[in-house]
Amino acid sequence: MKGFAMLRINELGWIEKEKPACGPYDALVRPTAASPCTSDIHTVFEGAIGDRHNMILGHEAVGVVAEVGSEVKDFKPGDKVVVPAITPNWRSMGAQAGFHQHDDACLAGWKFSNFKDGTFGELFHVNDADMNLAVMPDDMPLEVAVMITDMMTTGFHGAEMADIQLGSSVAVVGIGAVGLMAIAGAKLRGAGRIFGVGSRPVCVEAAKFYGATDIINYRNGDIVEQILNLTNGKGVDRVIMAGGGTDVMAQAVTLVKPGGIVSNVNYHGKGEFLPIPRLAWGCGMAHKQIRGGLCPGGRLRMEQLIDLVKYNRVDLSKLVTHVFKGFDHIEEALLLMKDKPKDLIKPVVLI
Repeated sequence: MKGFAMLRINELGWIEKEKPACGPYDALVRPTAASPCTSDIHTVFEGAIGDRHNMILGHEAVGVVAEVGSEVKDFKPGDKVVVPAITPNWRSMGAQAGFHQHDDACLAGWKFSNFKDGTFGELFHVNDADMNLAVMPDDMPLEVAVMITDMMTTGFHGAEMADIQLGSSVAVVGIGAVGLMAIAGAKLRGAGRIFGVGSRPVCVEAAKFYGATDIINYRNGDIVEQILNLTNGKGVDRVIMAGGGTDVMAQAVTLVKPGGIVSNVNYHGKGEFLPIPRLAWGCGMAHKQIRGGLCPGGRLRMEQLIDLVKYNRVDLSKLVTHVFKGFDHIEEALLLMKDKPKDLIKPVVLI
């Protein structure tokens, strides 16, 4: 089969591989829509998780089941499915401990384009199919469905880890697709004032649509100073980190009030350490919590998010700004995520 792969750090290309083997609990899926992610850029061009050779990229896809193993009960060839970016081994000790994202090791629930070939192939393998696939509604557009697999679950996880309460003030740093979903999640959880930090006009417009009450443009000065000025020096109850470099951690800890929570869903691809400012952290005693987590995956999570879209709680169509038709456009779409033109939020390739 054909796939678009990371050949090594800083090098991409099309390759031919044998189709994956399908174990008794597994499925093979033929993608019908796929979307590249900034995570792919961190992986390839920053070597964020180490070198990978001839590994097919991609972890955001929906598709049609092509083959199932002998022990798969709930899915059959021909079923249209949403496939989460995180596909844990649900029979693992990590899953039993309550952190399925880290089933056998740190980040091990993230298998596509990390530990095995991803979704940018003519076929891709899904382990534990009954627990990692979800039925896609017939009337759901493909470009909308593929946004559920990573962008929606990741952004919403940022809001969940922040433990947003009714009326909480929230700053979302980074308003790409994940940050936009963090804003939407914060609004659904009852946040009051929501600051969206970003600069690109297309993202600013979408941030307001999803619930941002204030836009903070980092090009206009230090974001900490801007938000402190707007909150009479108090800061915010919660900060969600959904983008930016290593300096964002220091900004977030400074912005959050004592007793508040910093929630990170950003993939930090560079640097050895993330700085925590000592005084802003109350010399370690400010009761400022820092939480970071890989987004939830699995069937139940996908079914819950599908319902939020199906019953008009969230409109994901605002995330998709570029749609390509044809498998061969995967490379073009991926490089858009690297170059980040001003009119881009997310590209989708319809296959």
